[in-house]
Amino acid sequence: MQTFSRDGVQSFVRAPIVAIACGFLIVVCSIALSSQRLLAFFSVEGLMIVVGGVITVAFMSFRADEVRKALAGIARMFREPPMTNENLQQDMMEIIHWGRIIKEKGMRDLESRIGEKGADDPFIKYGLNMVVSQYSPRELRSMMTTAADASYEREYIPVDVLHAMASHAPAFGMIGTLVGMVTMLYRLDANVASIGSSLAVAFLSTLYGVLSARMVYMPAASMLRQEVESQRFRHYLITEGLVMLVSRKSPMYIQDRLNSFLRPELHDYFHADAKSIPISLSPSRPDLKMTSSEKIWLRAAGI
Repeated sequence: MQTFSRDGVQSFVRAPIVAIACGFLIVVCSIALSSQRLLAFFSVEGLMIVVGGVITVAFMSFRADEVRKALAGIARMFREPPMTNENLQQDMMEIIHWGRIIKEKGMRDLESRIGEKGADDPFIKYGLNMVVSQYSPRELRSMMTTAADASYEREYIPVDVLHAMASHAPAFGMIGTLVGMVTMLYRLDANVASIGSSLAVAFLSTLYGVLSARMVYMPAASMLRQEVESQRFRHYLITEGLVMLVSRKSPMYIQDRLNSFLRPELHDYFHADAKSIPISLSPSRPDLKMTSSEKIWLRAAGI
């Protein structure tokens, strides 16, 4: 039986990369059509005011580790989400396998397997410890729901950080505009030729503030929010499965109940492909021996 974890390198997602490339391409094309100097729309001073100011205020408003998670969430916007339908199906099949162990060999056998293999996922480890401790279904559901909600609240803080950064970016753009206007007025009598560069910093700061808020911080916050909510949904699925383990429900009942969490088109009972069989249920595993009746049940259940 596997160690209840699925570690892997996340691949890049094509849609967000293409979308942000198209967005910036639209802006660049608009600039190229309206002006012959693309470099005129680049200002180091404006970037320093907007980007530096937003990050500084974020570290002043939130804990440093939460801000770092939020900044990492910007990079994760371009990667595959860790939670997919395939992951949920694998979680479901693992729970069904645990239910089969409890039904045929008892809770002690499951406890010994957990002791040998361990569980890398902290949420699953917490739940399995309560399962083998034989809490009542009501007590287990209460504690697991509390753990799922508490995890959601903790993981949602970086989303709040990104929303705050999105709201601060236009404000720092206005600060850059004020700085540029003051600089322009200060140099008005001394050197009239420098008025243009001062105005450029002023207006480009506003552009950078609005552009970064709408095309970086807000999309990253939305993607991270979906990831956090998907994780909470997974925790609820696992909670329901562990409650049924404590209730000593049959593996078929567990599958039918957990299928209600999945999309109807994923409820494949009789035409499951061989590649959908999880590692923990594979008969080729040396640590898992299945009888012929178990194999017949698995084929009938579509697992």
